[in-house]
Amino acid sequence: MLLQVSILVLASQLVHPVADGVPQFNIERGCKIDSTATSLDVGLNESTKNCVRDEKQARGQLQTQWSQFSPSDRAMCTSEANDGDGVPPSYVDLLTCLQDQLLAKKLK
Repeated sequence: MLLQVSILVLASQLVHPVADGVPQFNIERGCKIDSTATSLDVGLNESTKNCVRDEKQARGQLQTQWSQFSPSDRAMCTSEANDGDGVPPSYVDLLTCLQDQLLAKKLK
């Protein structure tokens, strides 16, 4: 238990500036959009358009709900979203992580 607390404290120190507001993610990279595209809605295949739409919706939800999530959950989920495993961070994943944390607390 002490180790988990230590890791959480360390992680919160690493992402503290990000935890104050919704982090900025590169959805173009995550949705695999050609950087030469002039608009996120024109000339993209349906799957990419859906990805962009989902990411924008999740970011909007995060912006309105950010303050209801605890700072430690925001720090942990943001850290997980940026864990460097080669997968670009995602607002959908961040929102899901934060919602899971809220649900877990309600079930205790």
